[in-house]
Amino acid sequence: LQTMSGNEDDWLALKPQEPSPSQCCGSGCKPCIYDVYEKELAQWERAKAKQDKSLLVEKKEQSNNSELNPDTFTAFNISSVEQLTEDTYQYKFELPGNSSLQLSLGQHIVLRGVVNGLEVQRAYTPISPGNAEGYFEVLMKCYEAGLMSQYIKTWKKGDMVFWRGPFGGFPYRPNKYGELLMLASGTGLAPMLPILQSITDDEEDETFVTLVGCFRTFDKIYLKPLLQALARYWNVRIFYVLSQETSLEKLPQSYQGNTYTGRLDEDLMRTIINSCRRKPFVLICGSSAFSEDMSRYLKTAGIEEDSCFVF
Repeated sequence: LQTMSGNEDDWLALKPQEPSPSQCCGSGCKPCIYDVYEKELAQWERAKAKQDKSLLVEKKEQSNNSELNPDTFTAFNISSVEQLTEDTYQYKFELPGNSSLQLSLGQHIVLRGVVNGLEVQRAYTPISPGNAEGYFEVLMKCYEAGLMSQYIKTWKKGDMVFWRGPFGGFPYRPNKYGELLMLASGTGLAPMLPILQSITDDEEDETFVTLVGCFRTFDKIYLKPLLQALARYWNVRIFYVLSQETSLEKLPQSYQGNTYTGRLDEDLMRTIINSCRRKPFVLICGSSAFSEDMSRYLKTAGIEEDSCFVF
Protein backbone atom coordinates (compact mmCIF):
# COMPACT_ATOMS: atom_id res chain seq x y z
CA LEU A 1 0.00 0.00 0.00
CA GLN A 2 2.79 2.37 0.95
CA THR A 3 4.55 2.06 -2.42
CA MET A 4 1.22 2.69 -4.09
CA SER A 5 0.67 6.02 -2.27
CA GLY A 6 4.32 7.00 -2.84
CA ASN A 7 3.73 6.37 -6.51
CA GLU A 8 0.54 8.48 -6.30
CA ASP A 9 2.61 11.37 -4.88
CA ASP A 10 5.09 11.03 -7.74
CA TRP A 11 2.28 11.34 -10.27
CA LEU A 12 0.78 14.30 -8.42
CA ALA A 13 4.15 16.08 -8.58
CA LEU A 14 4.15 15.59 -12.36
CA LYS A 15 0.59 16.81 -12.82
CA PRO A 16 0.45 20.06 -14.85
CA GLN A 17 -0.70 23.05 -12.81
CA GLU A 18 -3.83 24.87 -13.85
CA PRO A 19 -2.95 28.41 -15.00
CA SER A 20 -3.99 31.30 -12.80
CA PRO A 21 -5.88 34.19 -14.45
CA SER A 22 -2.69 36.32 -14.37
CA GLN A 23 -1.05 33.88 -16.76
CA CYS A 24 -3.59 34.51 -19.51
CA CYS A 25 -2.56 37.58 -21.49
CA GLY A 26 -6.14 38.12 -22.71
CA SER A 27 -5.11 38.61 -26.34
CA GLY A 28 -7.10 35.72 -27.77
CA CYS A 29 -4.02 33.55 -28.46
CA LYS A 30 -4.45 30.25 -30.32
CA PRO A 31 -3.53 28.13 -28.45
CA CYS A 32 -4.22 30.00 -25.22
CA ILE A 33 -2.31 29.06 -22.06
CA TYR A 34 -5.52 27.28 -20.99
CA ASP A 35 -5.57 25.25 -24.24
CA VAL A 36 -1.95 24.22 -23.59
CA TYR A 37 -2.89 23.22 -20.02
CA GLU A 38 -5.84 21.08 -21.23
CA LYS A 39 -3.54 19.34 -23.70
CA GLU A 40 -0.85 18.69 -21.06
CA LEU A 41 -3.46 17.49 -18.56
CA ALA A 42 -4.89 15.01 -21.09
CA GLN A 43 -1.35 13.81 -21.79
CA TRP A 44 -0.70 13.38 -18.05
CA GLU A 45 -3.98 11.48 -17.57
CA ARG A 46 -3.11 9.10 -20.42
CA ALA A 47 0.39 8.54 -19.00
CA LYS A 48 -0.97 7.95 -15.47
CA ALA A 49 -3.62 5.50 -16.71
CA LYS A 50 -0.83 3.49 -18.37
CA GLN A 51 1.60 4.13 -15.47
CA ASP A 52 4.15 5.15 -18.10
CA LYS A 53 6.13 8.31 -17.32
CA SER A 54 7.95 8.24 -20.65
CA LEU A 55 4.69 9.48 -22.24
CA LEU A 56 5.29 12.84 -20.51
CA VAL A 57 8.68 13.42 -22.10
CA GLU A 58 7.72 14.85 -25.50
CA LYS A 59 6.81 18.27 -24.15
CA LYS A 60 10.17 18.63 -22.37
CA GLU A 61 12.16 17.96 -25.52
CA GLN A 62 10.18 20.38 -27.63
CA SER A 63 11.36 23.52 -25.89
CA ASN A 64 15.05 22.80 -26.35
CA ASN A 65 15.09 23.67 -30.02
CA SER A 66 15.63 27.39 -30.05
CA GLU A 67 12.76 28.23 -32.38
CA LEU A 68 9.67 30.18 -31.42
CA ASN A 69 6.73 27.84 -30.93
CA PRO A 70 3.08 28.60 -30.07
CA ASP A 71 2.72 25.58 -27.74
CA THR A 72 5.83 25.73 -25.58
CA PHE A 73 8.03 28.48 -24.19
CA THR A 74 11.51 28.82 -25.68
CA ALA A 75 14.46 30.58 -24.04
CA PHE A 76 16.06 33.55 -25.81
CA ASN A 77 19.16 35.46 -24.76
CA ILE A 78 19.01 39.24 -24.16
CA SER A 79 21.78 40.82 -26.28
CA SER A 80 21.13 44.47 -25.41
CA VAL A 81 19.03 46.72 -23.18
CA GLU A 82 18.39 50.33 -24.14
CA GLN A 83 16.41 52.80 -22.04
CA LEU A 84 14.27 55.01 -24.31
CA THR A 85 12.37 57.10 -21.76
CA GLU A 86 12.14 57.06 -17.96
CA ASP A 87 9.86 54.00 -18.03
CA THR A 88 10.28 52.47 -21.50
CA TYR A 89 12.99 50.14 -22.72
CA GLN A 90 13.99 48.49 -25.98
CA TYR A 91 15.27 44.93 -25.59
CA LYS A 92 17.15 43.01 -28.25
CA PHE A 93 17.06 39.20 -28.22
CA GLU A 94 19.40 36.84 -30.04
CA LEU A 95 18.16 34.36 -32.61
CA PRO A 96 20.49 31.41 -33.26
CA GLY A 97 22.51 31.35 -36.49
CA ASN A 98 20.97 34.27 -38.37
CA SER A 99 17.51 32.73 -38.23
CA SER A 100 14.47 35.04 -38.17
CA LEU A 101 11.19 34.96 -36.23
CA GLN A 102 9.25 34.93 -39.53
CA LEU A 103 6.39 36.89 -38.00
CA SER A 104 3.65 38.11 -40.23
CA LEU A 105 2.63 41.73 -39.76
CA GLY A 106 1.40 42.85 -36.35
CA GLN A 107 1.76 39.41 -34.76
CA HIS A 108 2.50 39.30 -31.05
CA ILE A 109 4.48 36.90 -28.87
CA VAL A 110 3.83 35.99 -25.24
CA LEU A 111 6.37 36.47 -22.46
CA ARG A 112 6.44 34.34 -19.31
CA GLY A 113 7.76 35.80 -16.07
CA VAL A 114 7.79 34.62 -12.46
CA VAL A 115 7.26 37.26 -9.77
CA ASN A 116 7.09 36.35 -6.07
CA GLY A 117 6.47 32.75 -7.11
CA LEU A 118 3.52 33.77 -9.31
CA GLU A 119 3.72 33.06 -13.03
CA VAL A 120 2.60 35.96 -15.22
CA GLN A 121 2.16 36.14 -18.98
CA ARG A 122 1.86 39.20 -21.21
CA ALA A 123 1.69 39.77 -24.96
CA TYR A 124 4.15 42.05 -26.77
CA THR A 125 4.60 42.88 -30.46
CA PRO A 126 8.20 42.91 -31.72
CA ILE A 127 9.08 46.21 -33.41
CA SER A 128 11.86 44.71 -35.56
CA PRO A 129 10.96 43.69 -39.14
CA GLY A 130 9.50 40.15 -39.21
CA ASN A 131 12.35 38.99 -41.43
CA ALA A 132 15.17 40.51 -39.32
CA GLU A 133 17.98 37.96 -39.14
CA GLY A 134 19.76 36.90 -35.96
CA TYR A 135 17.71 39.07 -33.59
CA PHE A 136 14.33 40.53 -32.66
CA GLU A 137 13.51 43.68 -30.68
CA VAL A 138 10.67 44.43 -28.28
CA LEU A 139 9.50 47.75 -26.85
CA MET A 140 8.39 47.45 -23.21
CA LYS A 141 6.91 49.92 -20.78
CA CYS A 142 7.46 49.31 -17.07
CA TYR A 143 4.65 50.28 -14.69
CA GLU A 144 5.22 51.05 -11.01
CA ALA A 145 2.80 48.43 -9.77
CA GLY A 146 2.93 46.04 -12.74
CA LEU A 147 3.72 42.43 -11.88
CA MET A 148 5.48 41.76 -15.18
CA SER A 149 7.26 45.13 -14.93
CA GLN A 150 8.88 44.04 -11.65
CA TYR A 151 10.31 41.06 -13.50
CA ILE A 152 11.40 43.02 -16.60
CA LYS A 153 13.17 45.66 -14.47
CA THR A 154 15.63 42.99 -13.28
CA TRP A 155 16.78 42.05 -16.81
CA LYS A 156 20.33 42.60 -17.93
CA LYS A 157 22.34 41.68 -21.00
CA GLY A 158 22.98 37.92 -21.15
CA ASP A 159 19.82 36.90 -19.25
CA MET A 160 17.57 34.18 -20.68
CA VAL A 161 13.90 35.01 -21.20
CA PHE A 162 11.03 32.72 -22.23
CA TRP A 163 8.71 33.47 -25.16
CA ARG A 164 6.08 31.55 -27.13
CA GLY A 165 4.11 32.43 -30.24
CA PRO A 166 3.45 33.93 -32.68
CA PHE A 167 -0.24 34.83 -32.35
CA GLY A 168 -2.74 37.19 -33.90
CA GLY A 169 -1.63 39.68 -36.50
CA PHE A 170 -3.24 41.93 -39.05
CA PRO A 171 -3.67 40.33 -42.50
CA TYR A 172 -2.06 43.15 -44.51
CA ARG A 173 -1.55 42.95 -48.28
CA PRO A 174 0.23 45.65 -50.32
CA ASN A 175 -2.20 48.11 -51.95
CA LYS A 176 -5.22 46.43 -50.34
CA TYR A 177 -6.24 49.72 -48.66
CA GLY A 178 -6.09 53.22 -50.10
CA GLU A 179 -4.97 54.67 -46.79
CA LEU A 180 -4.17 53.23 -43.39
CA LEU A 181 -4.92 55.47 -40.41
CA MET A 182 -2.88 54.18 -37.45
CA LEU A 183 -3.99 55.34 -33.99
CA ALA A 184 -1.39 54.40 -31.38
CA SER A 185 -1.13 55.28 -27.72
CA GLY A 186 2.29 54.86 -26.09
CA THR A 187 3.72 51.39 -26.72
CA GLY A 188 0.68 50.78 -28.96
CA LEU A 189 3.16 52.05 -31.56
CA ALA A 190 4.76 48.56 -31.60
CA PRO A 191 2.44 46.67 -34.01
CA MET A 192 2.24 49.70 -36.33
CA LEU A 193 5.98 49.87 -37.03
CA PRO A 194 6.50 46.55 -38.89
CA ILE A 195 3.44 47.32 -41.06
CA LEU A 196 4.65 50.86 -41.76
CA GLN A 197 8.17 49.64 -42.56
CA SER A 198 6.87 46.93 -44.89
CA ILE A 199 5.02 49.66 -46.84
CA THR A 200 8.03 52.01 -47.08
CA ASP A 201 10.35 49.08 -48.00
CA ASP A 202 8.12 48.06 -50.91
CA GLU A 203 8.39 50.44 -53.87
CA GLU A 204 5.31 48.85 -55.44
CA ASP A 205 3.14 49.55 -52.37
CA GLU A 206 1.43 52.91 -52.81
CA THR A 207 -0.71 52.79 -49.68
CA PHE A 208 -0.96 56.15 -47.91
CA VAL A 209 -0.28 56.00 -44.17
CA THR A 210 -1.30 58.49 -41.49
CA LEU A 211 0.13 57.54 -38.10
CA VAL A 212 -1.18 59.36 -35.03
CA GLY A 213 0.99 58.78 -31.95
CA CYS A 214 -0.51 59.76 -28.59
CA PHE A 215 1.96 60.44 -25.79
CA ARG A 216 1.92 62.44 -22.58
CA THR A 217 4.84 64.76 -23.38
CA PHE A 218 7.39 65.33 -26.14
CA ASP A 219 10.06 63.48 -24.10
CA LYS A 220 7.82 60.42 -23.96
CA ILE A 221 7.76 59.94 -27.75
CA TYR A 222 9.68 56.73 -28.51
CA LEU A 223 12.01 56.07 -31.43
CA LYS A 224 12.00 59.65 -32.72
CA PRO A 225 14.83 59.14 -35.27
CA LEU A 226 13.04 56.14 -36.81
CA LEU A 227 9.70 57.99 -36.96
CA GLN A 228 11.34 61.09 -38.48
CA ALA A 229 12.96 58.89 -41.16
CA LEU A 230 9.64 57.20 -41.97
CA ALA A 231 7.85 60.56 -42.18
CA ARG A 232 10.15 61.55 -45.08
CA TYR A 233 8.46 59.04 -47.40
CA TRP A 234 6.03 60.59 -49.89
CA ASN A 235 3.11 58.43 -48.70
CA VAL A 236 3.62 58.72 -44.92
CA ARG A 237 2.38 61.42 -42.50
CA ILE A 238 2.97 61.30 -38.77
CA PHE A 239 1.06 63.39 -36.23
CA TYR A 240 1.69 63.57 -32.50
CA VAL A 241 -0.93 64.29 -29.86
CA LEU A 242 0.63 65.28 -26.52
CA SER A 243 -1.84 65.28 -23.65
CA GLN A 244 0.36 67.03 -21.07
CA GLU A 245 2.17 69.61 -23.22
CA THR A 246 0.54 73.03 -22.97
CA SER A 247 2.37 74.84 -25.77
CA LEU A 248 4.11 73.89 -29.01
CA GLU A 249 6.63 76.74 -28.77
CA LYS A 250 9.12 74.71 -26.74
CA LEU A 251 9.15 71.88 -29.30
CA PRO A 252 11.76 71.66 -32.08
CA GLN A 253 10.64 73.50 -35.21
CA SER A 254 10.35 70.26 -37.19
CA TYR A 255 7.62 69.01 -34.82
CA GLN A 256 5.49 72.13 -34.49
CA GLY A 257 3.54 71.68 -37.71
CA ASN A 258 2.43 68.09 -37.04
CA THR A 259 1.83 68.10 -33.27
CA TYR A 260 -1.36 68.79 -31.31
CA THR A 261 -1.62 69.46 -27.59
CA GLY A 262 -4.40 68.00 -25.47
CA ARG A 263 -6.16 64.73 -26.24
CA LEU A 264 -7.17 62.96 -29.40
CA ASP A 265 -10.87 63.79 -29.11
CA GLU A 266 -13.86 63.67 -31.44
CA ASP A 267 -13.09 67.03 -33.11
CA LEU A 268 -9.44 66.26 -33.74
CA MET A 269 -10.36 62.80 -35.05
CA ARG A 270 -12.73 64.40 -37.57
CA THR A 271 -10.02 66.89 -38.63
CA ILE A 272 -7.51 64.09 -39.19
CA ILE A 273 -9.97 61.89 -41.10
CA ASN A 274 -10.97 64.84 -43.31
CA SER A 275 -7.30 65.40 -44.12
CA CYS A 276 -6.79 61.78 -45.22
CA ARG A 277 -6.21 61.48 -48.96
CA ARG A 278 -8.46 58.42 -49.31
CA LYS A 279 -11.12 56.81 -47.13
CA PRO A 280 -9.01 55.23 -44.41
CA PHE A 281 -8.93 51.75 -42.95
CA VAL A 282 -8.11 52.27 -39.25
CA LEU A 283 -5.70 50.33 -37.01
CA ILE A 284 -5.95 50.95 -33.25
CA CYS A 285 -3.57 49.92 -30.47
CA GLY A 286 -3.40 51.18 -26.89
CA SER A 287 -5.13 50.56 -23.57
CA SER A 288 -8.67 49.19 -23.65
CA ALA A 289 -9.97 52.65 -22.65
CA PHE A 290 -8.06 54.21 -25.57
CA SER A 291 -9.41 51.62 -28.01
CA GLU A 292 -13.00 52.16 -26.82
CA ASP A 293 -12.70 55.95 -27.11
CA MET A 294 -11.18 55.73 -30.60
CA SER A 295 -13.87 53.32 -31.83
CA ARG A 296 -16.55 55.70 -30.55
CA TYR A 297 -15.00 58.79 -32.21
CA LEU A 298 -14.54 56.91 -35.48
CA LYS A 299 -18.18 55.85 -35.50
CA THR A 300 -19.25 59.48 -35.01
CA ALA A 301 -16.96 60.45 -37.88
CA GLY A 302 -18.65 57.92 -40.15
CA ILE A 303 -16.04 55.13 -40.10
CA GLU A 304 -17.78 51.76 -39.73
CA GLU A 305 -16.60 48.86 -37.59
CA ASP A 306 -15.66 46.78 -40.63
CA SER A 307 -13.13 49.48 -41.54
CA CYS A 308 -11.27 49.12 -38.20
CA PHE A 309 -8.88 46.60 -36.68
CA VAL A 310 -8.00 46.68 -32.97
CA PHE A 311 -4.77 45.03 -31.80
